[in-house]
Amino acid sequence: MNWLILVGIAVLFDTLRIFIDNYISDVYYKGREVAAQKMFSAYAKTIIGTLVVIISILNFGLNDLNLSTIALLIFSGVLSSIAEIPYYVALGIENSTNLGIFIQLAPIFYLILGWMFLGETFSLIQLIAIAVILIAPTLIIMTSRKRSRKVKLKAILFAFLYVIISVIGNVIFVKVNAGELQTNILIEEIAIVILGVGLTDMATMLVLPKWRKRYYNVKKSSKNKVLLPLGSSLIVGVLKTFAIRLAYIIAPAVALASAASDSVEPIVIFFMGLVLTLIWPKFGREKLDKKTVLIHLIATIIVVIGIVLIQM
Repeated sequence: MNWLILVGIAVLFDTLRIFIDNYISDVYYKGREVAAQKMFSAYAKTIIGTLVVIISILNFGLNDLNLSTIALLIFSGVLSSIAEIPYYVALGIENSTNLGIFIQLAPIFYLILGWMFLGETFSLIQLIAIAVILIAPTLIIMTSRKRSRKVKLKAILFAFLYVIISVIGNVIFVKVNAGELQTNILIEEIAIVILGVGLTDMATMLVLPKWRKRYYNVKKSSKNKVLLPLGSSLIVGVLKTFAIRLAYIIAPAVALASAASDSVEPIVIFFMGLVLTLIWPKFGREKLDKKTVLIHLIATIIVVIGIVLIQM
């Protein structure tokens, strides 16, 4: 499958996840201690990861995965889990559109780490394409509504932590898969990563009883209704993980896949937000003014130009 198609699939799933998480934060957690929902992730991802690994081993064996490889995969999952903490904190500060904007630092980190640890090289046209693509989120940032300096700096700090930790985890995963790609091995590897996420979430909840208590209080007060959106967020999040990690592996360079996904995502978030605002205001909550729509249309055109350049 073409890596750009995988990027599009990953963006769609991640956009849905962001809106679901936003909804959970507003409706069930009231913007407070939203990271408490990692308790649900701890249970679910540990179970999912364990089951998939067991099924994979029974069907295919260990696929020549040595202990060092397994340790790196688990560590990639550990970093993914840790990265979610500043993500949830940022989600409590900013709405889904602004959070999507702030994570546009990712392609730059992928460019640097891909060159340092994956031996990736880039043609002049590819570097120009990345630069063009990054104009789109920059345009959106420059024209976004004003917020207090304190809120901006705090959101940027947590977004920065989320991005850099996520990038390191993904680069480690790509490094492990530098050889020939096999579907059954990839499924087992991602399952090990998910298991690493679940176990780290478990450890996080053990050392942070306040979050654990918050999760159970929300679960009880909602009469378990929160489990449906939590489960939905988990499912689309796992699907996004499969799609984007496969895209990182088969793309010419991780920075190219990141530039495509991270520049398209805020645009998709915005336009999906417009649709959801019309049919479900509590879920969408985007402003329907002409200036904002025009800016995002221009940004979309810029991204399309950049993606065309990537493939030249």
